[in-house]
Amino acid sequence: MSSSSHPQLAPGFRLQWEPAQNAHVLLYPEGMVRLNQSAAEILKRCDGARTIVEIVDDLERAFNRSGLAPEVQSFIAIASNNGWLRRP
Repeated sequence: MSSSSHPQLAPGFRLQWEPAQNAHVLLYPEGMVRLNQSAAEILKRCDGARTIVEIVDDLERAFNRSGLAPEVQSFIAIASNNGWLRRP
């Protein structure tokens, strides 16, 4: 995906907090993926409205860090290749 893409969860996937896992999970008909905090924070922002650049900016503000673009872009590429994300 390019930095101007507007990623969002693909149909059939749902992000939610799972108390039993004490973590956010990505649910889909065939199963569940337990997410680490970074992955969950990125996917929370993949709402189809924000570009990847806007997601990075929001994360950098929220966590008072800079230089997150390579990590965010890498995770979004992995999530997209796994079929978790689509471009609207």
